[in-house]
Amino acid sequence: MARYVKISTIGCELVDADLSLSYEDAKAYVEAYLAKHIAQVLPDRPDLILLPEMCDVPHNYDVPRRMDYLRRRGDAHIDFFAAIAKQNNCNLAYCTYRMGAGDYALNTVYVLDRAGRVAGVYNKNHVVVPSEIDQQVRCGTEAPIFDLDIGRVACSICFDLNFDVLWAHYKAQKPEIILFCSMYHGGIVQQLRAQSCRSYFVGAICDARPSAIISPIGEIVAYSTNYTNYATATVNLDYALAHFDYNQDKINDMKAKYGSKVTIFDPGNIGYFMLTSEHESLTIRDMIKEFGVTELDDYFAGALAAHRASENRCVAGKD
Repeated sequence: MARYVKISTIGCELVDADLSLSYEDAKAYVEAYLAKHIAQVLPDRPDLILLPEMCDVPHNYDVPRRMDYLRRRGDAHIDFFAAIAKQNNCNLAYCTYRMGAGDYALNTVYVLDRAGRVAGVYNKNHVVVPSEIDQQVRCGTEAPIFDLDIGRVACSICFDLNFDVLWAHYKAQKPEIILFCSMYHGGIVQQLRAQSCRSYFVGAICDARPSAIISPIGEIVAYSTNYTNYATATVNLDYALAHFDYNQDKINDMKAKYGSKVTIFDPGNIGYFMLTSEHESLTIRDMIKEFGVTELDDYFAGALAAHRASENRCVAGKD
């Protein structure tokens, strides 16, 4: 059945703090700056808000001053964001630097639930070499999935976008939403990662670069512009992908029976489409089962099995 989720992404610029400010005043300045940007999306009452990489640490601090700021701040940053999540009944994810177990920093996404509790923590697996390493930032070693009330969520940060090993891991875990906090955009790679993971992809990109919400079929659903650094969209997480091969008549019959209660979106040129249930009691997989539709990854798995079967292969060295 339909599972509507309203998502807001905010691509605010990195914040600089006057170097003459005390720690307390700098922290207050950063929080006031972020509160102003978050306020832009609150009238839409989103279920999830995403903020960009390193959003709450003064960008103009050198490494020693930044490390001192992180040590003094500790976990106090959580309280600021938790209050916003709780007051507005929304999930909220943001990216910050924080101190690790030793004398080093981690580049981290915190995912907070509607009560302001920490629902998940992701440490950037692939830090930029050598710049982040030289700034005493270490690599994370895990890539968990977080279960929120809205669905299954995965996280990634900036340079992570480039590494297939991380995305192969996420594809196997089947997240429904991937949160991407970054200073770097990644261009078409964002859409490729959404497609490969069969997941909605939400990017929050700092410094006025387009921040976007991308569908599991790679279509840009909403994006920020040069006039507004935020975007909001309602998406339906009751979806599936299927190939046109051997499914065309089945989906025609499905549409004939359920009409507007099922959406069939064909982006063109790629051979497959996205099915979404708008039904009040039936899920898209209920409909798929009813009409015998083969889902995309099952179809590809069957094709790969046929490729590997010895009886279907040419004779090496003779043909």
